[in-house]
Amino acid sequence: MIRSMNIAWWVQRWAELTPDKPAIIFENQTISYQALCRRADRTSCWLQSIGIEKGDRVAVMLSNCPDFLDLFFACSRLGAIFVPINFRITSNELDYFINNCRPRLFVHGDEFVTTVNALALESYLPPMMVAVVGKAQFNGRVFDFVKGTKKFDGKRAFLTRSLGPSDPEEPQVIMYTSGTTGKPKGAVLSHRKTFFNCLNADIFFKLHFSDIMLIFLPLFHSGGLFIQAAPIFYKGATMVLHRKFDPAMIYQDIEKYRVTKFLGVPTVYRELLKVDKKKRTDISSLRVCAGGGEKLTEDLIKDCAKAGLGFRQIMGQTETSILLWASEDDPLKKPGTVGRPVFHAEVCILDDQGKIAKPGEIGEIVVRGSIMMKEYWQDPVKTQETIKNGYLHTGDLARMDEDGFFYLVGRAGDMYISGGENVYPAEVEKTLKLNPRIEDVAIVGMPDEKWGETGHAFVIVSPGETLTQKDVIAMCHGRLAKYKWPKKVSFKTKFPRTSLGKVKKGDLV
Repeated sequence: MIRSMNIAWWVQRWAELTPDKPAIIFENQTISYQALCRRADRTSCWLQSIGIEKGDRVAVMLSNCPDFLDLFFACSRLGAIFVPINFRITSNELDYFINNCRPRLFVHGDEFVTTVNALALESYLPPMMVAVVGKAQFNGRVFDFVKGTKKFDGKRAFLTRSLGPSDPEEPQVIMYTSGTTGKPKGAVLSHRKTFFNCLNADIFFKLHFSDIMLIFLPLFHSGGLFIQAAPIFYKGATMVLHRKFDPAMIYQDIEKYRVTKFLGVPTVYRELLKVDKKKRTDISSLRVCAGGGEKLTEDLIKDCAKAGLGFRQIMGQTETSILLWASEDDPLKKPGTVGRPVFHAEVCILDDQGKIAKPGEIGEIVVRGSIMMKEYWQDPVKTQETIKNGYLHTGDLARMDEDGFFYLVGRAGDMYISGGENVYPAEVEKTLKLNPRIEDVAIVGMPDEKWGETGHAFVIVSPGETLTQKDVIAMCHGRLAKYKWPKKVSFKTKFPRTSLGKVKKGDLV
């Protein structure tokens, strides 16, 4: 085992080298690396005491808090598989996750008791243990996580000299995809993948031992856990952890803790820009702001730069984490670009024949190397559809220019064929968004008797504006070929979105 590829070892090593260095600042509580290592130790002991072994799944549905990370480290140390669960889901969705990954233990926060209690927890097979973090009513069938782990404070898990697991390719995490189309899939992520993701993030963020990273993105997603949290612990830096997104609190804590690094989705930046300028604090300590999760508009990039939030952007997915990145200047020099490939990965574009596309040609973004997921949990069919000839197919369509910069065209699953012509919704959406009367738009291909498929535009009108279907279609005149024009327009007040801000187009129709 290469111990340096295990995140639990990073925490232990920094506890030895810099025991008093702050690792986590959470709700005015500072946890040093020594204290964090001690928490991971006692959590490992508790997991062992209730019978958790290598390969067992431990599902965790918690809001951002140190307990979440304690379980993450403990599972990594024991070789158990950590399964973070989106806490915004319904009982039916939770039932799907549990039946899919079949955890030996399920840990949830007391604020999610209503969602959890809607399920017959005792009926799952194989039997599943349950633990609660918080002040819930406990009975003989449910463990008190905080009370249980404190019993082992100061003790170490009974392990061999080498921390588990024995192979860096062993599964570390099962992270479920956002499920923008169909059922979410459980991407199996190895210890090696986490390590190389951290190396990529190290380069992207220009991480340093002295950095302070503000994290409010949910840790159950790749952005919070693998692009921010894990790299911070790899580097021995400090995180300021927020339980949830609060624009005013973000400004306050950037000034209070002199935060240097920051990551958010476009929706987050829009909300930060809405905060009254008089209530914005000193953010001059910021060295890197990053954005990802959905395509960034040129206007948003410029507005953020004026507000002192000039940022570099990233693109990735659950199965790979960061794939492409662009510096602060790249979008100005190359409008519309999503950047160039990260260092530790082979990223390219393949055409319909499976050959590397020439500059300017549209194809699918594929990747191979150490940042790839291993497989989809218990889903060999989807795994074979996604990983072909050593390449992981992302489903994202793009073109590349002569300088190696990528430009997104859309999702392979979003593309539809109208009258024999390929239509990429992202192109139509971008054109319509140029009109200030439209706040947001999503295009979906729908069956059509004459043309096979035609576009259905779902539109959110800007505040104070009014639009008709004819107005929207007229915006395409002279800008798009007629076969790309949407044939139907529906108006919405908001779009269903994933926790990272991506529109769930399947829920629109």
